[in-house]
Amino acid sequence: MGYVVLDTDVASLAFRRRLPPGLEARLLGHVWCLTFVTVGEMVTWAEVRSWGQRNRGALDRWLDQRVIIDSSREVSYLWGRLNGDGRRAGRPRPVNDTWIAACALVEGLPLATANVKDYVGLVDSHGLDLVTAAAPEA
Repeated sequence: MGYVVLDTDVASLAFRRRLPPGLEARLLGHVWCLTFVTVGEMVTWAEVRSWGQRNRGALDRWLDQRVIIDSSREVSYLWGRLNGDGRRAGRPRPVNDTWIAACALVEGLPLATANVKDYVGLVDSHGLDLVTAAAPEA
């Protein structure tokens, strides 16, 4: 049983039990990890949408069942390099996605995402391993 980091989009789909079947099958049997960024984004959604106690409690229970990856000096330095590389190349990356990628890379874990375009540049340049709904190439 391996570990996999869920991007915020995948975490949201998983929480709502709406994962695409192909992605759900690829995540089966893995321990789902979230980054501090995804936790913050999900709590923000609850706040902005004025969720009641029942929904907030469901989110809290769901989050309690996940491994949470916090920031560290190593993650922060890698984020800075990834962010700088993208800006220097004229292709700045979304800030939160860059944090999520830095966490996955530092931990040496694959990243599950439904937004491949946000991370595809990091696959070749930094060896980010993506898990998507598409079947792996043979």
